[in-house]
Amino acid sequence: MSFTIMQKLSLQRLIPDQPLLTIIRNAKKKTGGSTRNRIGHTRPKHRGWKVQDSHYVSEGTILATQRTTRFHPGLNVGFGRNGTLFAMEHGKVYVTCEIADPNWDHTWIQNNYASRQGQTLYKKYFNVIPEEQHQRFRLIDEI
Repeated sequence: MSFTIMQKLSLQRLIPDQPLLTIIRNAKKKTGGSTRNRIGHTRPKHRGWKVQDSHYVSEGTILATQRTTRFHPGLNVGFGRNGTLFAMEHGKVYVTCEIADPNWDHTWIQNNYASRQGQTLYKKYFNVIPEEQHQRFRLIDEI
């Protein structure tokens, strides 16, 4: 008896008047995996020395990048708006530790050394010594 009831139910399901509904449920989002760059963890900025002591550089080469004034510009070295030190001449780089005499009118100096005014400051200075010229000029005409 139960067999005949099952046959009737299965026949009712296959009647062409009623549409055959198939429901497939898909996930809206993928599963959340771990990420390496979380909030507050930005990419590294790679600040610091770019050129070591006694290396030869060309004009415009970046010598160091910094957020605060760790390094100071010396002979033939420029100081960018974001604290970047760059070479202004072709030559050899020399890094020296000297007594700092900062320009207290500069905003970078005021922000970083305001509490140390009047103290002796020792800082690293980047210097670029130009290469000597060859001195093999030929006299063309006297004036």
